[in-house]
Order: sequence, then C-alpha cells, then structure tokens
Amino acid sequence: MLNMLHIIRLDYLSCILTVLATVLIGKKLWQGWVVAGINSAVVCVIGIRTAQFGFVPANLLCIALYTSNLFNWRFRSQPANGTQDATTEL
Repeated sequence: MLNMLHIIRLDYLSCILTVLATVLIGKKLWQGWVVAGINSAVVCVIGIRTAQFGFVPANLLCIALYTSNLFNWRFRSQPANGTQDATTEL
C-alpha cells in the first residue's frame, strides 16, 4: 500500500477528485460530498508527505463539514411518508 502512494501522483488525483466533487455537488448529488471527503483525506496525506502540516487540520475540518452536509442532504431531506413534495424538488 505504501509503495502505491509513491507511484500515484496525489496532486493529480486531488485535482481529478476536486473537479468530480464540484460537478456532483453542482448537480445536487449527495455522492459529491463523499468524493470531496476522499479528496480532503488525499490532501491530508499530501500535507503530511510534504511537511505542510497546515493542510491537515483544515482538511479534517472540511471532512467534518462534508459529513454534516452528507447527513443533512441524504438523511434529513427525505420526506417521512415517502412522497416528494413540490418544494423539495428545487
């Protein structure tokens, strides 16, 4: 696993994940928050590997926010009776 991290260009991976997360969230898909969280974890690894430790707490905070947003979008926004009301389709 560690050898794989030396082969993969984490900066390119982060770039791709950032674009993908932005597109998914722009389309109001909850999966975008999952991709954004994975991207923040990649940025934490980049920060540790390059001794730029300021990236770590910032991205841990982002992961917490993404988790909160995912929970709010995915679980709280579902109607209780299973039907969708016109105001939730915006």
